[in-house]
Amino acid sequence: MSSGVIAAPECLDKFAQLKMTKSLKYVLFKLNDTRTEIVVDKTSGNPNYEEFLTNLPADGCKWAVYDFSYTSDDGSPRNKLCFFSWSPDSAPIRAKMVHASSKDALRKSLDGIGAEIQGTDLTEVAYETVLDKVKRFSR
Repeated sequence: MSSGVIAAPECLDKFAQLKMTKSLKYVLFKLNDTRTEIVVDKTSGNPNYEEFLTNLPADGCKWAVYDFSYTSDDGSPRNKLCFFSWSPDSAPIRAKMVHASSKDALRKSLDGIGAEIQGTDLTEVAYETVLDKVKRFSR
């Protein structure tokens, strides 16, 4: 079911910047105040994963794309673009419903995502958990 929400053009612009120039490490997205459009909430070039996690609110929903760096089993450095859908258990029910029904408006416009991560608490988006998922997608 679609909510009728659309992704603002700046969402695609920031995603392209993250993907092509590597000047960004992540982009956070949110619904605007009228819940009619997905907009860029924050961008950062800081590669600290823990700092990224601090931007996921305890009581609100967000989406994000993170350029996840890791070392493969053969020792070579790798990167995967990960799409995060963050919908914590403590978020209001209506916000979670609109978030879930609006996800595809953003996700389908982002070409080149290597893994999708659904998070309802911090254990589901912890570095080691995401690393396991990313390595499974890489095989």
